[in-house]
Amino acid sequence: MKKVLIIGHVWPEPSTTAAGHRMLQLMNAFKDFEYKLYFGSTAEKTEYSFNLQEFQVETVSIRLNHSSFDVFVKELNPEVVVFDRFMVEEQFGWRVAEFAPNALRILNTEDLHSLRKSREECHVKGEEFKLTTWRNHPLTLREVASIYRSDISLMVSTFEVEILQKELQVPKELLLHLPFMLDNISKEEHQHWPSFHERRDFVSFGNGKHAPNVDSMHYLKDTIWPLIREKLPKAELKIYGAYLPKSILQIHNPKEGFHILGWAENLDFELQKVRICLAPLRFGAGIKGKLAEAMLNGTPNVTTSVGAEGMYGELPWSGSICDDEKSFAKAAVVLYTSETKWSEAQNNAVEIINGLYEKTKLQHRLKSSLETLQNNLEAHRTANFTGRLLQHQTVTSTKYMAKWIEAKNRN
Repeated sequence: MKKVLIIGHVWPEPSTTAAGHRMLQLMNAFKDFEYKLYFGSTAEKTEYSFNLQEFQVETVSIRLNHSSFDVFVKELNPEVVVFDRFMVEEQFGWRVAEFAPNALRILNTEDLHSLRKSREECHVKGEEFKLTTWRNHPLTLREVASIYRSDISLMVSTFEVEILQKELQVPKELLLHLPFMLDNISKEEHQHWPSFHERRDFVSFGNGKHAPNVDSMHYLKDTIWPLIREKLPKAELKIYGAYLPKSILQIHNPKEGFHILGWAENLDFELQKVRICLAPLRFGAGIKGKLAEAMLNGTPNVTTSVGAEGMYGELPWSGSICDDEKSFAKAAVVLYTSETKWSEAQNNAVEIINGLYEKTKLQHRLKSSLETLQNNLEAHRTANFTGRLLQHQTVTSTKYMAKWIEAKNRN
């Protein structure tokens, strides 16, 4: 049986993060391709960590900056190694290249961290974000170097594929657009969703360790929610999320209809009770799991251009996209009070999910790419001159830094 080793930045938490959901989707795909799965991470497990053993995934113990990984990966001899985010590729990519040279090396980006970070820094400084800011960010150099060193990088956002190709001339052969792989929404499921009149109130949610989510919650409390409540004085807003920081817990205010409720064990159930999802994200990257979750539960949304970026192609959005607080609040009120617009937004969500995120089609895309690369790996790597250059010993600073740390620890 073919083997795939996934090296996680963290242990998957599908109940708290979109990245956790995404990782389970990837593992499901490899299981369908009849691979034996191995998963390891240098991170500590948490109370929300998914039970991978029950998922028939063998978990392995790996150490950072330690030659025990070299022995392990050489003995395992996997056909495929997946690095979950570029930091993991920096740490383990050279070891895999050296001790399992025939393994296909895949970078799972989740999002472009450099894009998210440069946008966040511009937001904090009150500066307009421009792509030149991203191009010149030091994190971009590291992330793109990781993309070149990998045989293929999985990209969730069409926007990020576009800027890598147009702004940085990254070859299309190194990038595979692979968004969330989701089950279609059936007619029966659509018909059984609670109706417009059976739902009430608003919802917002997100992991509290993710800076864009924390910022959006404060933005709601300070600016947007008072404008909505002015028009809808009986409306309530429920905010869910694991790891919410103290600054968010402190803004819980039931008198203002603003409820901080923490982690939801059954988020789908909560989403189908409410009428509108609010996601006023002012910075970030990738595609947003919260908006996919809302669409999967028939809950229209109001978000920003950053929130909807790379998610809907040429299709109409499942709600409204607004980038200033007054327009955002107005759109939320209109969508909340108009059954016609609400139903239209819900129908748009079905078109987006079934048209752009169909699991079977996307799994076939991944499988086809894997087979093509594995059958032509030497030629593929030969064509990727920049990747070979970045693997060369004269520029592999991360490799020699790791060796130095290991020697230092040993002494």
